[in-house]
Amino acid sequence: MPLKDAPLQYAPENELGVVFLFSKIAKGLQFRIEAIRAAYPDCIAYRHAGDREKLVRIEFEFRSSNFRAHKHDAKECDCIVCWDHDWPGVPDHLEVIELKRFFGTPFKVWMQVAIKSQWRNLDAGAQVSWALSKRVTHGDLLLMYRGHPECGIRDIFRFTGHELEEGEASWRSGTCFFGEIKRVCRLESPIFLSDFRNHRVLKTASFVRANMQGRGGLLVSEYWPYLHSMIHERNPKIRKALAKYAPERVQR
Repeated sequence: MPLKDAPLQYAPENELGVVFLFSKIAKGLQFRIEAIRAAYPDCIAYRHAGDREKLVRIEFEFRSSNFRAHKHDAKECDCIVCWDHDWPGVPDHLEVIELKRFFGTPFKVWMQVAIKSQWRNLDAGAQVSWALSKRVTHGDLLLMYRGHPECGIRDIFRFTGHELEEGEASWRSGTCFFGEIKRVCRLESPIFLSDFRNHRVLKTASFVRANMQGRGGLLVSEYWPYLHSMIHERNPKIRKALAKYAPERVQR
């Protein structure tokens, strides 16, 4: 999927691509770049704040979680510029600039399994807090699969938050990450597990063969063209609601 209004045709695959794309928007974000260097942090810049400039030490990463993996000293940095912000526990003082938000990037599709005791939360309103995968990013699509006895998708939500918060799970021991999700549409004609099992391609998918089992969300982006077609055929009234989630835009 080509990027929108970007000097790079496709989404970056490494840190160098992040640096290149940042140069496109740095001025618009009021940054004046003083130096790009090999030492940590990668970039020394100044940012306009009223009639003054403030020193900003920037580290470039492909994913924000790489900052932690590289064991950087957060006290020596003010800002992470990345392509994908996937670090819910980023220190509060660190600003994170996620470039994918600036260039009209694709989305991911997740299958979120809801046990029966959670169904009332789905029906409570258009926006709820939900346990999600740590890899979910803003704008991702969430297919809400209701487990036994219904075994089907009745609602489609999207992740509207920018940060995930860790908290105690009420339905099992341990913690998980929660984020705000908002309903995109409700399916008048649900898609059931039996439909997946009878589909020529979906029946071989790992999430179908595993009977939708697994903690957190199940990443199903590669199967979105088939899921999208099935949902549209059964529910023609929701075409407008799903218009911006066309299969050709999905991030795989």
